[in-house]
Amino acid sequence: MNKKGFIFDLDGVIVDTARYHFLAWRKLAETLGISFNEKDNEQLKGVSRVRSLEKILSWGNVNLTRDRFDELLERKNQDYLGYIADMNEDEILPDVPRVLSYLKQNEQPIALGSASKNARVILEEVGLLNVFDAIVDGTNVTKAKPNPEVFLIAAEKLRVAPEKCIVFEDALAGIQAANNAGMTSVGIGNPTILREAMYVFKDFTEIPTEFFSKLISE
Repeated sequence: MNKKGFIFDLDGVIVDTARYHFLAWRKLAETLGISFNEKDNEQLKGVSRVRSLEKILSWGNVNLTRDRFDELLERKNQDYLGYIADMNEDEILPDVPRVLSYLKQNEQPIALGSASKNARVILEEVGLLNVFDAIVDGTNVTKAKPNPEVFLIAAEKLRVAPEKCIVFEDALAGIQAANNAGMTSVGIGNPTILREAMYVFKDFTEIPTEFFSKLISE
């Protein structure tokens, strides 16, 4: 049996926590008098918490002291954790269980590669923590996507060469990180936004099982 490494981003790929990030960022932006909408939120996908706040502040032309900046980061995270505390397996995106189950049955190593520092909490809430052979999250990396660090660490933990890894991502920065790592990139979402991906599907319901068997056998 051919062994490949299958690496999944979390937000927007396994579960849809983007709306919780949106609610938390919007709440924070409003306290600073900065307008924040869904389109703005798109620009924060796959971006670290620090960089996200920097972007929001630049949009509102707001300058903060380091202490106030750190305080707002913590407040945003607490709001976000409050939203995700009630998550359950119903939040898993369509057909994700089918895909993970197929890969497990075919003894393919599976990793999570996410910028989120709350990845383990979320996986535990939705009952997927034990499905992954390796978890690389925001606590393990220092460089944000499109830097490939998160995926290269995941490949190392899976003991699979980068060129034999397949990455599933919903953000352009994540697709670029996968490409920079020399991995096969699969976009989940809008093909216009994810145009640099080798393959793009709207969601996992569009991906036939044969696609995975082909990836494994190649």
